[in-house]
Amino acid sequence: MKTVFEFAKEKMTKSISALNSEYNSIRAGRANPAVLDSIRVDYWGVPTPVNQMAAVSVAEARILVIQPWDKSALKLIEKAIQTSDIGINPQNDGSVIRLTFPPLTEERRKALVKDVKSTAENSKVAIRNIRRDALEKLKTMKKNSEITEDDLKYGEGEVQKITDDFIKQVDSVAAAKEAEIMEI
Repeated sequence: MKTVFEFAKEKMTKSISALNSEYNSIRAGRANPAVLDSIRVDYWGVPTPVNQMAAVSVAEARILVIQPWDKSALKLIEKAIQTSDIGINPQNDGSVIRLTFPPLTEERRKALVKDVKSTAENSKVAIRNIRRDALEKLKTMKKNSEITEDDLKYGEGEVQKITDDFIKQVDSVAAAKEAEIMEI
């Protein structure tokens, strides 16, 4: 029965990790190297992540500097950023690329907060699905006489406690991201 709890915790932890990585890719008006994670550059015929081709650093609060290790890749990186959906126009000075993040409008902030809430709700649904799977495993164990009725009730309570803890984590992560978006 313990493995059912461990299974549920492991899966729910992965859901929280996925939520955090999703939130890192949201452009909140501040320079964040994570916005480049989804961008791939066609480098010698291989789609390569920007952070494997260049040093990416935050120069100022709203400026990201990309310094490629191979200067010939500068134009390729610039083109990949322009064709991506991050909505920032790169500035190439011949040795580095600068991405200047514009300040967010109130309308854009509200849209981002809406996206944050939607993503949090999707994570909660995923966590509830994991709870459902864990409860089904417990019921199957009871049906196969591996556990008693009391063990089943105890197990259901434990799975619910685990689920409640992870739902609270989702809420706190979402609240922190919302605060970050609205404070800028």
